[in-house]
Amino acid sequence: MAFWWPLLVLALAYALCRFLLMLIPPNVPSIEVDTSDVVDDGGQARDNSFIYIPPRGRTQQADRKVQCYEPATMKYLGYFPALTTAEVEERVAQARKAQKIWAKSSFKQRRQFLRILLKYIIDHQELICEISSRDTGKTMVDASLGEIMTTCEKITWLLSEGEQWLKPEYRSSGRSMIHKRSKVEFYPLGVLGAIVSWNYPFHNIFNPMLAAVFSGNSIVIKVSEHASWSGCFYFRIIQAALTAVGAPENLVDVITGFAETGEALVSTVDKIIFVGSPGVGKMIMSKASETLIPVTLELGGKDAFIVCEDVDVSHVAQVAVRAALQSSGQNCAGAERFYVHKDIYSSFVTQVSKIVKSVTAGPPLAGKYDMGAICVQEHSERLQNLLNDALDKGANIVIRGSFGNLGEDAVDQFFPPTVIENVNHTMKLMQEEKRAKQIASQIHCGVAAVNDFASNYMCQSLPFGGVKHSGFGRFAGVEGLRACCLVKSVVEDRWWPFIKTKIPKPIQYPVAENGFEFQESLVEALYGLNIWDRLRALVNVLKFLSDQHPSGIKRSD
Repeated sequence: MAFWWPLLVLALAYALCRFLLMLIPPNVPSIEVDTSDVVDDGGQARDNSFIYIPPRGRTQQADRKVQCYEPATMKYLGYFPALTTAEVEERVAQARKAQKIWAKSSFKQRRQFLRILLKYIIDHQELICEISSRDTGKTMVDASLGEIMTTCEKITWLLSEGEQWLKPEYRSSGRSMIHKRSKVEFYPLGVLGAIVSWNYPFHNIFNPMLAAVFSGNSIVIKVSEHASWSGCFYFRIIQAALTAVGAPENLVDVITGFAETGEALVSTVDKIIFVGSPGVGKMIMSKASETLIPVTLELGGKDAFIVCEDVDVSHVAQVAVRAALQSSGQNCAGAERFYVHKDIYSSFVTQVSKIVKSVTAGPPLAGKYDMGAICVQEHSERLQNLLNDALDKGANIVIRGSFGNLGEDAVDQFFPPTVIENVNHTMKLMQEEKRAKQIASQIHCGVAAVNDFASNYMCQSLPFGGVKHSGFGRFAGVEGLRACCLVKSVVEDRWWPFIKTKIPKPIQYPVAENGFEFQESLVEALYGLNIWDRLRALVNVLKFLSDQHPSGIKRSD
C-alpha cells in the first residue's frame, strides 16, 4: 500500500491539473469577414426583388458566367466567372508555391488555424446557416445539423488526434530484418483538387480543406455552379483565418465554373476529390487516368431503411420521415426506400402518413420542416417523371404533402413529400438507386447505422465512403486524413554501426555452387513451422557461412 499511495496522489494531481487547464480559455484571435454583400438587410421586399429567369437556348459556359439565385424564390444573387483552363492552371501553380512553404509549418500553427475557424463558426452559426439555406433551399435546422455540427466535429477531432496520426508509425520488421527498424512516414501530396456538390456547400468545402491543410497540403476547390454564391463567401472565412496565422497566400483557393473548369483542375493537381453523381465520377476517373493521380469519389447512393418488427413504430416513423425529407432535396433521384416488416406495415404507414400530412412545402427560411427543396430546377421534373412511371406500373400514392399557400406552379422549386407503396424493380424509381439485400453485416456498403440514421458522419474518427456506384476512397477518420498524404515506407539500421546489413558469402557474386542450398536453409530457419526443423536449418546456415570450400557441404537432411 505504501508503494501505490504516492502513485495515486500523483495521478490525482495530474488529473486535477488537466482539468484546471481546461478551464483556461485558449488565446484564439477573432477574425473579421466582410458580409456586406451577402446579408439580406430587409431594406428591399423579397417579393419585389429581381427574379432570375434562366435563359433558354444557350449555355452559361458560353457566357463565361456562373449565375447565382435562390432556388426557393428565384431571387437573383449575382454571378461569378467561369474560369478557363489557363486560369485554372495559374491558380494551381500559385497554390503549389504556397504549399512548399506550408509543408514546413508546425502542427501548433495548423491547430491555431483550426481554432480560429472553430471560433468564427460558433460565433456566426446563424449567418452561415442562412447563407446555406438561401443558396440550396434547405431549412436552418438542416443547415445546422449537416453543415455546422459535422464541421465542428471534424475540427475538434483534428485538434485532438490529427497530429498523432500523421507522426511516423513504427511497424514490425519481421524475422529476416530484425536488425532493422521499420516505419511509415506521412508527407503532404502537394496540391489537392476538390470538386464538390451543392447539397451541403459549407461542409463540402470545409471537409476536404481541413484535412488537406492540416496534413500540409494546399487545395483548390471547384464549387458547384448551383452553390457558387455561398461557396465564395465561405472562402472568405478560410482566407481570413489563414491570414491570421501567417499562412502563405493562395494556400487555399475556391474556383467557379462548369465542366471545362473541373476538367482543367483534374489535369493539374496531385490528387482529386470528387463529390457528385456516378456519371460525372466516371468522367473524373477517366480524366485523372491521363496523369495517373489518385482519386477519391463520393457518389452518394441511396440508403436502404430496414424496419424490423420489434421497433418503436412512432419513433422510427419520425426518424424515417426526417431521413427521407433530408435526402429528397439533396440527391438526384430524391427517393428513400423502406423495407418494412409485414407485421408492422400498417401501423408504420399510418404513423408516417400523420407526419407527412403536417409537412407543408414553403420557403426554407420561414419553414419548420426540411420539405425537399430542389436546388436544381430540372430535378423536380425528373422526380415527377419517376413518380409517374411508378404509378403507371402499379404503385399507388399513400399520402402526399401540400404546398400550403404556394400555388401549384411552385413545383419547379418544391416537391411535396410523397409516400408510395407497391413498388418493384421494374420501376425507374427503384432501378436508379443502390440496392440493399440483407440486414446488418451482410449489406455490402461502406456505412451502416443501427437504430439510427446519419449518425456515422457525426463520428469523425470513422472513415466515410461507399462502394460500387457510391464511389471509393474515404473521407474523415485516420483513413481520410492519411489519404491526403504520400505514404512512405522507411527501413533503417536499428543498431548502426554495430550491426549492418551484409550479403552472406555464399550468395555474393560470383554465387557459390551451394548458394541456393544456403538460401533454402536460411528460409527454413526463418520461417519453418516446426521449431526443431528451424534449429536444424540454422545449423546448416552456420555451416555454410563457416565453410571455406563452398561446394563441399550438403544439407544434413
